[in-house]
Amino acid sequence: MTKTKNLKILSFITIFSFLLIGCNGKLPSGDARKSSPDPAERVKKNIEEGRGFKLMDLGKNQGGTFEFASSNELWRASLDVIDFMPLTSVNYSGGIIITDWYSNENDQNESIKISIRFLTNEIRSDALNIKVFTRRCEMSLMNCKYIDSNNNIVDELKKEILKKATIYKKQIDSKKSKNNMWTSKPKKN
Repeated sequence: MTKTKNLKILSFITIFSFLLIGCNGKLPSGDARKSSPDPAERVKKNIEEGRGFKLMDLGKNQGGTFEFASSNELWRASLDVIDFMPLTSVNYSGGIIITDWYSNENDQNESIKISIRFLTNEIRSDALNIKVFTRRCEMSLMNCKYIDSNNNIVDELKKEILKKATIYKKQIDSKKSKNNMWTSKPKKN
């Protein structure tokens, strides 16, 4: 009998110790000076800070607004413009596309690498930060010179990406207007 009692006490102390260590040695408590005495106010503050939920709000959609790559015209246009190049890194959430070194069949000693950063989702000329790196090699890949930003290529890429993004935006807007045609109310004369 005493063995099982001692085992229960020992397991309780062990579990309590782990729980206490999980709290960094401090038991959770609230500072009465920092919290409002009104329970409705405390509940409202906790919900605003994301610490709780209301049972009445469980059916409501409280998810964030997510834009995926297929709905971002700049992103789609950029991938379409550089689709002939191998990609090294593509990170939609980070807003960057980096290609691998690419050389055409005519000149194997010269290759380019493109980096496209998205500064905003709006279709405008300052929304993209494009860098083009040129690598010129002599004899082997060990003897290369790297040159940053070929402005002619940067301007051409930016122009082509913005042109395609505008076309994609117009297509999406026309689809939306066709879908809304049936749901909109007729105009009164």
